[in-house]
Amino acid sequence: MKTRTSLLCTAALAVCAAAPAFAQTDPAPAPAASDESGDVRVVAQRQQYVGTVPAKDVPQNIVTLSGATLEAAGITRLSDALDLVSGVARQNSYGGLWDGFAVRGFAGDINVPSGFLVNGFNYGRGFGGPRDVSGVERMDVLKGPTSALFGRGEPGGTINIITKKPQFDPAGSVMFQGGSYNNFRAEADYTTPLTGGLAVRLNGAFEDADSFRDTVHTRKYTVSPSALWNIADHTSLSYQFSYTHQEIPFDRGVVAFGGKLGIVPVSRFLGEPGDGPTKTNDYGHQLQFQHDFSDKWGILLGAGYRTTDLEGFGETPELVASRQPFFTDGRTLARQRRYTKYNTKDLVLRGEINGEFDTFGLTHHVLIGADYDEFKFNNYQTRYRPPALSSNPTFAQQNAIDIYNPVYATAAALPVPNSLVFNQYEVDKTWGVYLQDQIDVTEQIKIRLGGRYDNFTQSILNRVSGATTPQHPDAFSPQVGIVYEPTKTLSVYFSYGKGFRANTGVDFGGTPFAPEKTESYEVGAKYVTPDHRVTASVALFKMKKDNIITADPVHSGYVIAIGTAESKGVEFDLTAKLPYDFRLMGNFAYVDAYSTSSVLDPDFGKVVAIGDPLINIPAYSGNVILFKDFSIVGKASSLGVGVNYVDKRLGETGTKFTLPSYALVRILASTHLTDRLELSGEVNNLFDKTWYANSYAALWVQPGAPRTFTARLRYKF
Repeated sequence: MKTRTSLLCTAALAVCAAAPAFAQTDPAPAPAASDESGDVRVVAQRQQYVGTVPAKDVPQNIVTLSGATLEAAGITRLSDALDLVSGVARQNSYGGLWDGFAVRGFAGDINVPSGFLVNGFNYGRGFGGPRDVSGVERMDVLKGPTSALFGRGEPGGTINIITKKPQFDPAGSVMFQGGSYNNFRAEADYTTPLTGGLAVRLNGAFEDADSFRDTVHTRKYTVSPSALWNIADHTSLSYQFSYTHQEIPFDRGVVAFGGKLGIVPVSRFLGEPGDGPTKTNDYGHQLQFQHDFSDKWGILLGAGYRTTDLEGFGETPELVASRQPFFTDGRTLARQRRYTKYNTKDLVLRGEINGEFDTFGLTHHVLIGADYDEFKFNNYQTRYRPPALSSNPTFAQQNAIDIYNPVYATAAALPVPNSLVFNQYEVDKTWGVYLQDQIDVTEQIKIRLGGRYDNFTQSILNRVSGATTPQHPDAFSPQVGIVYEPTKTLSVYFSYGKGFRANTGVDFGGTPFAPEKTESYEVGAKYVTPDHRVTASVALFKMKKDNIITADPVHSGYVIAIGTAESKGVEFDLTAKLPYDFRLMGNFAYVDAYSTSSVLDPDFGKVVAIGDPLINIPAYSGNVILFKDFSIVGKASSLGVGVNYVDKRLGETGTKFTLPSYALVRILASTHLTDRLELSGEVNNLFDKTWYANSYAALWVQPGAPRTFTARLRYKF
């Protein structure tokens, strides 16, 4: 049975709730991560694509969330972590089965998971379920035109999750967490050397929870063993395996009638418990070899192989008016029933040489690299679709549910999805080469020049017709930037870049779509006090995108790549250690993302006019956390309060339907019971506000959680 608050939470929250550490706005992208005290902890291997240039010399805005921040704040999912980053907005999560987000207004293809990296390897496009953040060392959000290094992606930014690596000092921790709606979670992490040159690490997590959504129960477990072998003083080899299994009921959320939300409680589940959970599996392997020829030159070689699969049934409210009685009576919701089975395989090979040399009094920091990616995707989906209302279908034939008095069916009574939607096999092969040179012109002026060439080949086999659709686009993505440091504490910069992302499919005439092309500009400033107690950054950006998929205005049922869009705005990030042991973390973003062409929406065929906003993008958003450090009977403790604000957003493309703005307040605190044992927790949505996280259509709206309580015990050894 679902309960609002567990006994563990009730007792523990009388004492505390966890306080987060700071999110760094000016991290070192080189293989050294700064903790909140400013100390530098050297990790054993570098990250590909980022080089060794200090962050203050990089012509782009970079935000880092440390593992300590995520751990202390009780964050376990990528989507919650990104709420702490300026300019990142939640997007369609496909019924809770993947992570969807937009950076600086652009989300890419919202019908597939959003792209992100794990240790520089592409992890977003598989179907392994929402990303768990256990075992995360830090998350780097690299804003702006980074395509010159990372290649195919969105111009707003790239998210790179860096996982914890084996250490040669034994250490470990265990954590147990309880919370509202019978949430139980356990984590464990242990690292130790096996020999003088070989260290291993094992971390993992298990979570079992009900939800504020009626009948919804989720379960996941993840494990990630890794090894690091220091072959010689300047040579090392690392390997990491990861496995995650998740069971998540497909949940399209709640509905609005006539553009009005709140007609049913946010707890109301409008799917079918009889569908059972959708199950996902994610297996990943990462291997990296590093050799330093000298203190200025080194090489990185890497290989990654990942497989994912997703399978399950789910109910999706019908959106076509001629089949949906809800648009008339506001009560009877007709639904499609879909069966989905996806599986993917992804092989990545990569290599990079980094170095430093001087010519004519100029210092060059050089990256030269290449990568190869082979992605295979089996896509199978069937559905049952309610018939047209003109045929006077019965309640059962509509696969309908009364939103005010839902009566759930048994699995045997649900309609069989027997109409084919997809039966495809897609193979994408990409190879790319890149070069970047960061030049120290003087001590105050740095110039970055970069470029990447990508060669993309795709074939999509329709297993029903036997036809194969090929395409073979290529693109060069340049990047330039300049940094000027008038003082040791202040730097200003400008950057410009182009990028591309391949579109999938063909038009009415069988011609493959042209890839999306992007162009972006950024100007900003970074400031840090000499004692590193205050860091701040501000960035202004402008981006545009061409060849967005839209509905074909001539040939009904087909799409064409003719859409264009633009996004511009400003971001501000601040962290400060204040007098009297107060600490402040805050960010703010203004984003104006809109269509620059008059087209038809590819999903609904609705008119998208010039100037219409992009879906789920708030104009204003911000996050502030202020907390105080103190002692309780000589033990370190903290207490804080945070506010997260998100402005109203468009909730369905081609309409005036919007999601309301929200401001969520949280209380956070922690205290050490002993030097090794910490009690912590938080109260989220303190004032129990109704809010909506994202939407795809007025009948597919994801509500946010009401007030929740969490408490945890963590023991470190």
